[in-house]
Amino acid sequence: MLDESLLDAPERLTEADRRGLLRGAAEAGARVRTAARHAAEAGVGNLKPDGRPRAVLIAGPGAAATHAADLLGTLAGAGSPVTRLAPTGVAPAAGALRWELPGWAGSVDLLLIATPDGAEPGLSLLAEQAYRRGCTVVAVAPADSPLNDAVSASRGLFIPMATAPYDHDEPLAGAAPGVLWALLTPLLALLDRTGLLEAPPEAVGKVADRLDRVAERCGPAIVTYSNPAKTLASELAESLPVVWTEGTSAGPAGRRFAAALAELSGTPAVVADLPEALAAHSALLAGRLAAGADPDDFFRDRVEEPAALRARVVLLRDRPIGGLTAAPNARDLALGHDTPISELEPEEGGELETLAELIAITDFAAVYLALASGA
Repeated sequence: MLDESLLDAPERLTEADRRGLLRGAAEAGARVRTAARHAAEAGVGNLKPDGRPRAVLIAGPGAAATHAADLLGTLAGAGSPVTRLAPTGVAPAAGALRWELPGWAGSVDLLLIATPDGAEPGLSLLAEQAYRRGCTVVAVAPADSPLNDAVSASRGLFIPMATAPYDHDEPLAGAAPGVLWALLTPLLALLDRTGLLEAPPEAVGKVADRLDRVAERCGPAIVTYSNPAKTLASELAESLPVVWTEGTSAGPAGRRFAAALAELSGTPAVVADLPEALAAHSALLAGRLAAGADPDDFFRDRVEEPAALRARVVLLRDRPIGGLTAAPNARDLALGHDTPISELEPEEGGELETLAELIAITDFAAVYLALASGA
C-alpha cells in the first residue's frame, strides 16, 4: 500500500531514504559535473584516437552497466555497435561474476568497464584478457578499488567514479540515479573524443543544468499536485505500469524506468516502443488487468482484500522520427479499454538534454514510489 501522506512530508521522506536514493536523484546534476571533471583530469580531453573503434564492448555488474550500454548504443546509432558483455556466474556477487571477450575482439575494438564497486575479480581478469588481445581498455570505478591497479597494469585508462559520502552507507542499487550519471558521464566524454557520438563539454554542462531544473520541479519539498514525479508515483500505486515509448531518446529512458521500478520498489512493469506496443500489449489491456475487468462475484465481500492490480499506461515521448506519431492511437487504445494513461514529454533541447529529463523525472518517480510503499 502506498502511504500518500509521506509524499508531502519532506522530513519523513528523508528519514525513509536509507539508501540515499532521493539524494542521488536530487544531486544528479552535481554528479554529472563532478564526473566530467574527473574525466578531464584523467586526460580524456587530450586523447587523440586514430579513428572510431570497430566495436564498443561494455562490461559491468547489474543495471548500471546495462543502462549505460543501452544509452550509449542509442546515442551512437549505427556508427559502431555498442554491446554489453553479460556476466556469468552462480550468484550476483562480486566474487562470483565472470566476463569473457567475444572471440572476434581485438586491437580495433574498445572495452569499457563501468562498475560502482571495482572489487570484482572477474573485471580485473577481463582487463588482463583485453590487454593480451590488444583491445584498448577504459574503466570507470571508485578510485581506491582493485580495478584501478588491474587497468593500469593493462596500460588502460582509469577514470575515478564520482562518489558521494552516503554511497557507502548502504549497498548501492544498480538502478540508483547517482550511480548511472557517475558512470555514464565519463563514457560520454570518451566516446565524444572517438567521434562515436556528440557529447562535447558544453552539451554535458547543459545536461547538468537540465537535471538541476528537474530536481527543482520534482524535489521532496514540492507538493504532489505540482510535482510531476510525485504525481506519477501516486498514479502508479497498485497498478501494473505499461510503459510505452516514442522517439529515439524515450526508448532507453522507458527501459530504465521499468528496471528501476522493479529494483527499487518491487513494482513489475512492461515496456515496449510505439507503434509496435499497440499490438504487443493490446491483449494485456483487454484481459483481466484492464480497469473494467472484474471476473469475481460482484456480491463477494472485498473489505479485507487488497485492491486488484490494474494496468496503467505511461507514455514517454520525445520527438518522433519524421514527425509521425502513434500517440493518438495509443490514447485511443488505452481509453477504449478504460485504462488510465499518464504522459511525460520533455522540454525542447538537444538529444542529451531531453534524454536526461525523461530519465530524471522517472527516476524521481521510482524513488518516491519505493519510499512511500516502504520498499
